[in-house]
Amino acid sequence: MFRPSERRLQQGALAVMALAAVAATALAVPQSASAADNSLNTTTPIKHVVVLYDENVSFDHYFGTYPKAANTDGTPFTAAAGTPAANTLASSGTLTKNPNAYAPSRLSPAQALTCDQNHNYLPEQKAVDAGAMDKFVESTSVDTCTGLYGSPGLTMDHYDGNTTTGLWNYAQNYAMSDNAWDTGFGPSTPGALNLISGNTHGGTGVDSVTGAPVVTSTAVVGKDAAGQGTVIADPDPAFDDCSDKDHTSTSNLVKMSGKNIGDLLNAKGVTWGWFQGGFAPTTAAAGAGSFAKCDASRTNVGGTVVTDYSPHHNPFAYYASTSNPHHLAPTSDSMIGYTDRANHQYDLTAFDTALAEHRMPAVSFLKAPEAQDGHAAYSDPLDEQEFLTSKINEIEQSPEWASTAIVINYDDSDGWYDHVAPTVLNGSTDSSTDTTVCTTAATKVGVAGGYLDRCGPSQRLPYLVISPFAKQNAVDHTAIEQTSTTKFIEDNWSTGRIGDQSFDARAGSIRGMLDFAHPQQREVLLDTRTGAVSRIVSTAATPTPTPTPTRTPTGTPGSGSGSGTGTGSGTGTSPTTGTGGGTGTGTGTGGRTVADPPQTGAHANRLAYTGAQLTGVSIATIVFLLAGIGLIVLRRRQLRRRA
Repeated sequence: MFRPSERRLQQGALAVMALAAVAATALAVPQSASAADNSLNTTTPIKHVVVLYDENVSFDHYFGTYPKAANTDGTPFTAAAGTPAANTLASSGTLTKNPNAYAPSRLSPAQALTCDQNHNYLPEQKAVDAGAMDKFVESTSVDTCTGLYGSPGLTMDHYDGNTTTGLWNYAQNYAMSDNAWDTGFGPSTPGALNLISGNTHGGTGVDSVTGAPVVTSTAVVGKDAAGQGTVIADPDPAFDDCSDKDHTSTSNLVKMSGKNIGDLLNAKGVTWGWFQGGFAPTTAAAGAGSFAKCDASRTNVGGTVVTDYSPHHNPFAYYASTSNPHHLAPTSDSMIGYTDRANHQYDLTAFDTALAEHRMPAVSFLKAPEAQDGHAAYSDPLDEQEFLTSKINEIEQSPEWASTAIVINYDDSDGWYDHVAPTVLNGSTDSSTDTTVCTTAATKVGVAGGYLDRCGPSQRLPYLVISPFAKQNAVDHTAIEQTSTTKFIEDNWSTGRIGDQSFDARAGSIRGMLDFAHPQQREVLLDTRTGAVSRIVSTAATPTPTPTPTRTPTGTPGSGSGSGTGTGSGTGTSPTTGTGGGTGTGTGTGGRTVADPPQTGAHANRLAYTGAQLTGVSIATIVFLLAGIGLIVLRRRQLRRRA
């Protein structure tokens, strides 16, 4: 007979084994998340890129008098002393001496809701007028519309820091480009496709209901014999239930061939996601032949109810490989960023969830609900400002901020005037859609791959980088474009290029806005209503961790050490700490070595690890084995006592 103490020991050992079995189940990771996670394997200290991709603004439309605001109404703005010069309407003299039929005028906060301008492929070319930049009023201006502000020559007009206060304050505290371009002429969909693939060619028109190819479709132009051509307008995507009014209309949809940045990130094992307002369906698909509905809406600053979700603003839905046609939610919060039924396509609220749980994907694209995306007619700079500042504040106040770069960029100019003539790097000779600015370029620089109707760059767009690694109050003059964002992601995670004449190969670098040797140790938080600086929080005295893994843990870190250019050390599960500027590495016995961010002051970094694994064996398994060994030892003691 066992003594009571022995019985308790045996019961305790059995309990430990039972708990270990439960832990083994709880710590199990879905197969799609258990593959190698290379999200932290970067060529720079940046481990997270967040792209805030807004709508329809030219650079001069928002920054035409930067850094000087009228301060007659709206939120007051005063630039910091020593603010660098930017190429603007004011600095170029075109604010008062302009070749167009009307000179530019200031728009006030009370005129935030305006008519939408003509921003189609051909009218934008006509406005540029072979580089003379003098035909905007005739070609793109829409001066009157119901219920919105309009005036003669409206396309020429601009806001200042009393309306676009938040963006001007971000430019003051972080970095901005005054030489960032729309990769091609035309509206939202070409811009969105260029963002993720650098290619608007490879589209095929398909029937909205059957999905069958339509060779004669006008949804693409410059087609070959098989009906494959280039997207220059705003057809809805083929792989989206909410396209074409839930597939109740008769417009052809478009499916794209080739690869996009999502495919490259998947192949590399890097977490990512597209998060869009209104993506969660209001009515789920009911089975074969039925379609989900996306009818969520909200009210803009003018009191108009606006539908949240726009299918043609979601570029990944044009590609079968990166689409989520039925708008399915992820199988669990832990799968955000990984491949499951959601296939990296999410409602905007999923980003908030991932960030709150410290699971923010390595690459995140955020698309505002339509009322907040800045697109004239249904959105405005004030609603847009609320979206931008709320998301950026949220990110800055998270631990992931220390290794994050936020990019603010736009999909097209909306046809708003910008005074700088483009240097066209790819021509086109389509007689039905191209003017002299494109046909002349074709003879000088060629037509990449022979793919027609990809003429560009076209017009300057705002482009800002907000990050601890962004230069402070800097204006970079390097020529970049929408596809430069793709190129940075490719280079940071070593994915390689997209291929098939993608413009990622030609795109300029955004590195001129970054300074990895002297990171900012602060958070600049803005008032979400006014865009004014609310407070600046120093992070210099707070240890800034290497971002926690974005996957569900399956074990513990191994031992390791780290060092910077200054001094630093760390062993086992203790943090590596360092002083001075430089880089170091922390290595665990799980076999993962990851470069740490530059260390400045009292900078502390947690050791990198690939999940709760110890030399490939989960903690749950180890606990289970130890419990079993303990039970064997106990049994042997009992036998010796009986003997």
